[in-house]
Amino acid sequence: MKKNIYVLGMLDWQLEELKTIRDADLCRFHSLLTTEELLDHTAGFDELLKRARHQLREGDKPDAIVCHWDFPSSCLAPILAEEFGLAAPSLEAVLRCEHKYWARIEQARVAPECVPDFEAVDPFDPEAADKMKLDFPIWLKPVKGFSSQLGFKIEDRAGLDEALEKMRDGIGDLGHIFDECLDHAELPPEVQGIGGSHAIAESIMSGDQFAHEGYVRNHKVTIHGVLDMMLSSEGNAVAGLRYPADLPDDLVSRANDVGRKIMRQVGFNDGCFNVEFLYDKDTDKLWVIEVNTRISQSHCEMFRMVDGRSNHEIAVSVALGDEPTLPDHKGDFETSAKFYITKDDDAKVTREPSEDELREISQEFGALVEFEAHEGDTLSDLPNQPVYNFNVGYAWLGADTPQALRERYRDLISRIPMEFSDGQRLSTEM
Repeated sequence: MKKNIYVLGMLDWQLEELKTIRDADLCRFHSLLTTEELLDHTAGFDELLKRARHQLREGDKPDAIVCHWDFPSSCLAPILAEEFGLAAPSLEAVLRCEHKYWARIEQARVAPECVPDFEAVDPFDPEAADKMKLDFPIWLKPVKGFSSQLGFKIEDRAGLDEALEKMRDGIGDLGHIFDECLDHAELPPEVQGIGGSHAIAESIMSGDQFAHEGYVRNHKVTIHGVLDMMLSSEGNAVAGLRYPADLPDDLVSRANDVGRKIMRQVGFNDGCFNVEFLYDKDTDKLWVIEVNTRISQSHCEMFRMVDGRSNHEIAVSVALGDEPTLPDHKGDFETSAKFYITKDDDAKVTREPSEDELREISQEFGALVEFEAHEGDTLSDLPNQPVYNFNVGYAWLGADTPQALRERYRDLISRIPMEFSDGQRLSTEM
């Protein structure tokens, strides 16, 4: 009998990735709620929980619930799994990673050397700025944010006052949903009262970014992949995310040890995670940026290219209560990357590739290409743009060497028929 796997907000391309896992023919994949529902921040947490419960009760009996999205999906999954008797971490274990203030408390208990100085901030307290103890510069962000929104690097008191005002205007969009979620959890005294309308201030961390991905099964923490960031040739921008990482073995060992300590400390079990790090080689300082309680969908195609199957293999196996197995380097390539497709200067998109053109180019290079910018869009109007250029989309590519990987990317970009109002082309500089 086929297993019914419910995937929160499953997209068509995710379904194609899921079909690459071992024994995929023995699974039936269902989307649990739509992506639009899960990204609609006007719907409350309890309303989404109600809709998901109804779908699970009216549909085929679930054998597993898998989550690839951030909040609220990440917190809906453990509640639903517990109600239907399925393998998953507890809601509290997830929140110990995703409530940014609670997470720092737990991380500091087992890896204080990797945690910046931090404190909770109530933006609605008229004396919030005066009460802060951290010295500038600081980073200020909501205890539960979305895609780096309402995150501010602050240099002085004037910047802090301005950031707090912006937070008061926008923090409730996601904060009220997070507060509904917190009502379902048992919170320790040090976290009670610090909810979706609060922020966390942290001292500034610096270094090169990398991440590892893993899972916990029967309370055993396993790291199944390490990825790092590739910088542009000028070294001032991130060119892409690479798998496997090109990092010293001792640094990987240190990071893996820290990740295991944190996941044990938060009581995380029967689930997947990834931990983001910064490493400052000048000071030999390793920092923890954050812990995500899921595999990353950005990593799926890279794992498939190198290992032969997507990391969905891990997520589905753990959710079914099975021990995962991911083949080691059985894919078509030795290395892979998610490249950021960029343009140097601001402009309007006057032509984008047709579906047929994009399909032909993707098949020629064995690539997956997605665009965030479309015909008629002005690049500077797109959200979450980097500092040194403009992000147009993403390309997942594989190759046998890092040098060949960059060369294949340049060849791919030179073939993409995307045009802009200033007459410039997509950047091929790496």
